[in-house]
Amino acid sequence: MELNLPPSELRLRDADGRRQVYDILRRHFVTLTPEEWVRQHFVHFLIGHKGYPKGLLANEVELRVGEKRLRCDTLLYDKALQPQMILEYKAPTIAITQRVFNQIAAYNLILHVDYLIVSNGLQHYCCRMDYPRQTYTFLQDIPNYCDIIPTPNS
Repeated sequence: MELNLPPSELRLRDADGRRQVYDILRRHFVTLTPEEWVRQHFVHFLIGHKGYPKGLLANEVELRVGEKRLRCDTLLYDKALQPQMILEYKAPTIAITQRVFNQIAAYNLILHVDYLIVSNGLQHYCCRMDYPRQTYTFLQDIPNYCDIIPTPNS
């Protein structure tokens, strides 16, 4: 399916009667679902076009709240391995609704990151959290990595 992202060279194969895609972050093939199609394209976009270091991104990160287990689609860490951004993906046929924002906000109650991104591959939303003011701002574009992670001299 055509997405609102730059084309990516994804490694695909058929195995066990299922189509699979190679996840460059998890370093193995995973079942190719519509949501996975979006995730793989978005991760390639972040690395190839926005300068995000592959080594600071992780897919399918488990969070625990008591007995409850949640799973973040993608996390970006800073160099001290503190979470900085949560990314939540939906299949292209799934609308980005308040429910999707509620889902990522629940993850952020645990992680307290600076940036939240939701995408269905066609629409992308990014917001920057402002904890002192208890608010957030939607950004016009997905920021480049160099614009979100402070450099030692800044």
